[in-house]
Amino acid sequence: MLYGRMNRAPHILVVEDDREIRTMLSRLLQKHGYRVTVSEDGRAMERALASSRIDLLLLDVMLPGEDGLSICRRIRADSKMPIIMLTAAGDTPARVVGLEMGADDYIAKPFDPTELIARTKAVLRRATALPSRWEQASAPLCFLGWRIDPVARELHDPSGARVRLTSAEFDLLLAFCRHPQIVLNRDQLLDLSQGRAGGPLDRGIDILVSRIRRKIEENPRAPEIIKTVRTGGYIFTPLVVSE
Repeated sequence: MLYGRMNRAPHILVVEDDREIRTMLSRLLQKHGYRVTVSEDGRAMERALASSRIDLLLLDVMLPGEDGLSICRRIRADSKMPIIMLTAAGDTPARVVGLEMGADDYIAKPFDPTELIARTKAVLRRATALPSRWEQASAPLCFLGWRIDPVARELHDPSGARVRLTSAEFDLLLAFCRHPQIVLNRDQLLDLSQGRAGGPLDRGIDILVSRIRRKIEENPRAPEIIKTVRTGGYIFTPLVVSE
């Protein structure tokens, strides 16, 4: 599921037995551009899952019938669908168990709407991160005669000369090299290069790309290696091979 590459809003299924909270969550998420389906218990959830493609499950722990922890464990057994658990404030055991059962994150009630939206965005970003056959590889990667070494954290040009990069520039270029010939939006690049703790805003990615272009492109004003995709993000065009 790559909503950054899809012309549709992510679809969130809210499973919450409290009608007031359910309505509030639905309105909040819709206000921020998400498609929302609501369910009051596990049975209604199953019907929603069977009839629609769901991108993220917002799941309350305390539900009538099958509880949220059991539902999370059951879903995670055969699905990688992102799950955020809703727990009562101070209910640390439920949070811990939920994460152990495969939940991607948890939010304590009562929650701040801004935090809920931020966590929702973060979990969806991580879900869109593209798999790479070199994600954990330590071997150097090569493109157009260039060589980037993840262990030594060095970049060498086709003549063998070392090209100095800042830490942020290196991380972003390495992310491009590990996901070549695929359009990556700014959120994906933030997660792939810096993770959730990354500081720069989306525009920070643009600045880093500009700096990298000045170091690796023959003509930075007409880039051929890192190309801009209008409304999409960027694409690293060369073929990348591992040594």
